[in-house]
Amino acid sequence: MKRLLPLAMAFCTLASLDARADDGWSLHGQATNVWQYHPAFRAPYGGAYSMDGGSRSNETFDATLFAGARLWDGGEAYANGEIDQGFGLSNTQGAAAFPSGEAYKVGKSSPYFRLQRLFLRQSFDLGGDSQAVADGPNQVAGSRTADNLVLTAGKFSVTDIFDNNAYAHDPKGDFLNWALIDAGAFDYAADAWGYSYGVAGEWTTGAWTVRAGLFDLSRVPNTTALTRGFGQYELVAELERRFTLLGQDGRIKLLGFVNRGRMGGYDDAVALALATGAAADTALVRRPADRSGVSVNLEQGLTDELGFFLRASLNDGSKETFEFTDMNRSLAAGLSLKGTVWGRKNDTVGLGLETSAVSHAAQAYFAHGGLGLLIGDGALPHYDGERVLESYYDVGVTPWLHLAADYQLILNPGYNADRGPISVLGARVHTVF
Repeated sequence: MKRLLPLAMAFCTLASLDARADDGWSLHGQATNVWQYHPAFRAPYGGAYSMDGGSRSNETFDATLFAGARLWDGGEAYANGEIDQGFGLSNTQGAAAFPSGEAYKVGKSSPYFRLQRLFLRQSFDLGGDSQAVADGPNQVAGSRTADNLVLTAGKFSVTDIFDNNAYAHDPKGDFLNWALIDAGAFDYAADAWGYSYGVAGEWTTGAWTVRAGLFDLSRVPNTTALTRGFGQYELVAELERRFTLLGQDGRIKLLGFVNRGRMGGYDDAVALALATGAAADTALVRRPADRSGVSVNLEQGLTDELGFFLRASLNDGSKETFEFTDMNRSLAAGLSLKGTVWGRKNDTVGLGLETSAVSHAAQAYFAHGGLGLLIGDGALPHYDGERVLESYYDVGVTPWLHLAADYQLILNPGYNADRGPISVLGARVHTVF
């Protein structure tokens, strides 16, 4: 960590200049360090993508500079430079509901720099009351009418716009587990760091918002290089309805996506494995195909301090996962409670539960030694659904410093009833400027 602190301080010093910014530009920064540990757990055998059954700990660090400027009326440009370092547990392998959303599929022991976002945003006012837009990361202060159209183009994350949830979407401030911060079966387009090239539109009128987007898939599933020019692509659409229930705000979202690219079918991979005597491998049977899925995303305030969230998602289980994680069905729900109840207005407590499953075709694939994006124990003689419990306490020490303690219990990691359960202890330090 010693070599990372000067880098973080440099980023934060640059970001602190936002105090002198006028309403035509914005500059902010953040730094996040996550440490996780699990004690030894039951692991009678393992494969190439198994989580290490011994006692193990890992950490990740990232620092981001968010720069933005207004170019013309309604037009803005943004760039996010980021320094990353560290590894997820077992090199981000061994559980479909992986325990750290701060861990990328690419880990390095030395800090490295990437330009994670570079995009243009154009907003059009369509009527209604004028609403203030606060200065913030990737947001220049200004105003916008209640009814509006927003277009975004460039490099950014699909989940910057789609599948948002006020209570479970930010591993820097709320839950850490992949299947709690995003819909587990939403196989969204992304490189190994979670970003893609694409275009998206958001049309808001009254209590409704309609979103649609087109994004590049990776050239090969779960790799660092993206397809260019939408040769392999994802189409995604989302319909949002806002409402008030028992005096509290809520919203529900219905999302659908279709991925078009070269992907392997599980049945084809198993048939080839039986014919050759080798382990099943979807890479050997890839061909142009489509894979679709849907999700429902609900957030509802129960009191001024307590909120509830629920996500349910489902995708085509006949073909390999292309980008996100090895799930064909996922159901997640939980609660988020503000510390105002006990006199700590900047603190938050969260409790979440998630259960996931894969199709019969996927079960057969893993049983024949197949590897997914994150899982693969070499065999799967005793299948069971993967289940996760996560709880966290996030302490707002100051407006710019948050500390959090996190606990996760993972049952049947990688859908393997012979392994686990795994207890994961975590700590998070997050600074913002």
